[in-house]
Amino acid sequence: MPENQALPRAPSRLRFAFFVFLGVYPLVSLLQMVILPLTEGWPQLLRNLVFVPTMVTCMVWGVIPFIQTRLRHLL
Repeated sequence: MPENQALPRAPSRLRFAFFVFLGVYPLVSLLQMVILPLTEGWPQLLRNLVFVPTMVTCMVWGVIPFIQTRLRHLL
Protein backbone atom coordinates (compact mmCIF):
# COMPACT_ATOMS: atom_id res chain seq x y z
CA MET A 1 0.00 0.00 0.00
CA PRO A 2 1.42 3.42 -0.89
CA GLU A 3 2.54 5.54 2.04
CA ASN A 4 0.29 8.48 1.22
CA GLN A 5 -2.91 6.40 1.10
CA ALA A 6 -4.99 6.43 4.29
CA LEU A 7 -6.28 3.22 5.83
CA PRO A 8 -10.06 2.77 5.74
CA ARG A 9 -11.78 3.74 8.96
CA ALA A 10 -13.13 0.87 11.09
CA PRO A 11 -16.90 0.93 11.63
CA SER A 12 -18.02 2.42 14.94
CA ARG A 13 -19.47 -0.19 17.29
CA LEU A 14 -21.52 2.47 19.05
CA ARG A 15 -23.15 3.61 15.79
CA PHE A 16 -23.71 -0.01 14.75
CA ALA A 17 -25.40 -0.72 18.11
CA PHE A 18 -27.55 2.39 17.65
CA PHE A 19 -28.72 1.26 14.19
CA VAL A 20 -29.39 -2.25 15.49
CA PHE A 21 -31.52 -0.72 18.24
CA LEU A 22 -33.42 1.30 15.63
CA GLY A 23 -34.11 -1.91 13.74
CA VAL A 24 -34.88 -4.13 16.72
CA TYR A 25 -37.33 -1.87 18.54
CA PRO A 26 -39.98 -1.68 15.80
CA LEU A 27 -39.40 -5.33 14.89
CA VAL A 28 -40.03 -6.48 18.48
CA SER A 29 -43.12 -4.27 18.69
CA LEU A 30 -44.51 -5.63 15.42
CA LEU A 31 -43.79 -9.25 16.30
CA GLN A 32 -45.44 -8.82 19.69
CA MET A 33 -48.56 -7.39 18.06
CA VAL A 34 -48.71 -10.38 15.69
CA ILE A 35 -47.48 -13.32 17.79
CA LEU A 36 -48.79 -12.58 21.29
CA PRO A 37 -52.50 -12.59 20.33
CA LEU A 38 -51.98 -15.87 18.44
CA THR A 39 -50.35 -17.49 21.47
CA GLU A 40 -52.67 -16.11 24.13
CA GLY A 41 -53.05 -18.55 26.99
CA TRP A 42 -49.82 -20.37 26.17
CA PRO A 43 -47.17 -20.77 28.87
CA GLN A 44 -44.43 -18.12 28.62
CA LEU A 45 -41.76 -20.65 27.64
CA LEU A 46 -43.79 -21.81 24.63
CA ARG A 47 -44.50 -18.20 23.60
CA ASN A 48 -40.76 -17.53 23.71
CA LEU A 49 -40.15 -20.67 21.67
CA VAL A 50 -42.14 -19.04 18.85
CA PHE A 51 -41.04 -15.42 19.37
CA VAL A 52 -37.27 -15.81 19.79
CA PRO A 53 -36.52 -17.87 16.64
CA THR A 54 -38.70 -15.51 14.61
CA MET A 55 -36.83 -12.52 16.01
CA VAL A 56 -33.39 -14.05 15.49
CA THR A 57 -34.25 -15.00 11.90
CA CYS A 58 -35.40 -11.46 11.14
CA MET A 59 -32.24 -10.03 12.68
CA VAL A 60 -29.72 -12.38 11.03
CA TRP A 61 -31.20 -12.33 7.53
CA GLY A 62 -32.90 -8.92 7.57
CA VAL A 63 -31.92 -6.12 9.91
CA ILE A 64 -28.18 -6.74 10.30
CA PRO A 65 -27.44 -7.32 6.59
CA PHE A 66 -29.43 -4.18 5.78
CA ILE A 67 -27.35 -2.15 8.24
CA GLN A 68 -24.07 -3.61 6.98
CA THR A 69 -24.85 -2.98 3.30
CA ARG A 70 -27.22 -0.05 2.97
CA LEU A 71 -26.08 1.97 6.01
CA ARG A 72 -22.35 1.17 5.81
CA HIS A 73 -21.50 4.78 4.95
CA LEU A 74 -23.09 5.91 8.23
CA LEU A 75 -21.10 3.51 10.39
